[in-house]
Amino acid sequence: MIKLNPYLTFPGNCEEAFEFYRSVFGGEFLYKTRFSDIPSNDEVTFPEYKMNRIMHIALSVGKDNIIMGGDSDEEWGSEKVQAGNNMSLSITTRNKEDADRFFEGLCGQGKMTMQIGDVFWGSYFGMCTDKYGINWMVKYDNHEEQQV
Repeated sequence: MIKLNPYLTFPGNCEEAFEFYRSVFGGEFLYKTRFSDIPSNDEVTFPEYKMNRIMHIALSVGKDNIIMGGDSDEEWGSEKVQAGNNMSLSITTRNKEDADRFFEGLCGQGKMTMQIGDVFWGSYFGMCTDKYGINWMVKYDNHEEQQV
């Protein structure tokens, strides 16, 4: 089976963001590595201030889903990291109660884009940007055939 796992890049606050996601969704960290955990060699070195940042983290969300992430910055060859400005994460829940709980948790200190509620295509759906700039779509589908 092929699985698609979103990977979120942060400008130094990845651990804080993933602790927040764990508080919203529950789940366990399946993997958590800091730059200080990378075996040292002459070819790859990191400044001291980066050593405690997250190189890679994976959080289980429900039975079959994983959110992964890490810290990055311009020195590592990427443009300025602007978390979530080029993607959204869509989560489909088991029931309306979970949808409401996730939506409220994610929007709490963020910005609501679309209030969660019944929409014309038959889903219970809402959109928001969390306090870390990640865009979310939260939905519950009460259909025999699950929509993607």
